Amino acid sequence: MSSRHRGLGRGLGALIPGAESRSALIEVSVHDIEANPRQPRHELDAESLRGLAGSILENGVLQPLIVTEKSPDEPGDGPRYQLIAGERRWRAAMLAGLETVPVLLKEATPQETLELALVENIQRADLNPLEEASAYRQLIDEFGLTQEQVAKRVGRSRVSVTNSLRLLRLPDEIKAALLGKRISGGHARALLGLTDVELQLRVLRAIKKQGLSVRQTEEWVRRLAEGTQTRKRTAATPTAETRALEDRFRRSLGTKVSLYRSKRGGRLVIHFFSEEELQALYDRIVGEGL
Repeated sequence: MSSRHRGLGRGLGALIPGAESRSALIEVSVHDIEANPRQPRHELDAESLRGLAGSILENGVLQPLIVTEKSPDEPGDGPRYQLIAGERRWRAAMLAGLETVPVLLKEATPQETLELALVENIQRADLNPLEEASAYRQLIDEFGLTQEQVAKRVGRSRVSVTNSLRLLRLPDEIKAALLGKRISGGHARALLGLTDVELQLRVLRAIKKQGLSVRQTEEWVRRLAEGTQTRKRTAATPTAETRALEDRFRRSLGTKVSLYRSKRGGRLVIHFFSEEELQALYDRIVGEGL
């Protein structure tokens, strides 16, 4: 069992300095452990959990859980230990009927509790992209870490952390599709290339209906984004007829006039630069004093 301890220590210690030096391997009752309130993963697949429980019945818990001892100041006679990492193994062990499990007992601050849970889930690719992004956001907002510091702590690049955090800005409907595994993280990141929510949802519907791949989604997003920019440029560039009308208004009113046209009408903006000019414009248009 000590060899498993060293292997786990190397994996976590590479990302969380000092993780191994403050831990001890012991056996504790499954009922003396409570869930990690900072667990990044929000959902556990029931079928996968049953499969792991079957494996544990045959082979036991091959990798220790990581727990921290609860403060003696906390009220009540509940569990003595709080889970840091290994919730899936803990729940599967209970499902398999085990009374005790091997754990690494370690001292950990609330920040380290979140970091270790996040690192373990990342190493196992257990997290949904939104769960990972939410954990990064918590490290930044609750513990004051920069994106660079988060990246270093969890063994990711800063760009990867930044792109992950951007997923939190997606509309709720797209987030729900991502959580429900109806689209992938690649699809979701592609949709970030559009700033218009209606266009994002339009592409989302196409992904689900037509089964678009990530590459096909990226191409569609690129074309929609280019079309939007073209329409904006076209709308921003006045035609020769519009410029001629603006000139006539300027000559007639004696001030700057801007004409903006659209399919549903437009705007005529008359500029004035003093109270006297406003009075003169009022007299000329309305024909009576203010």
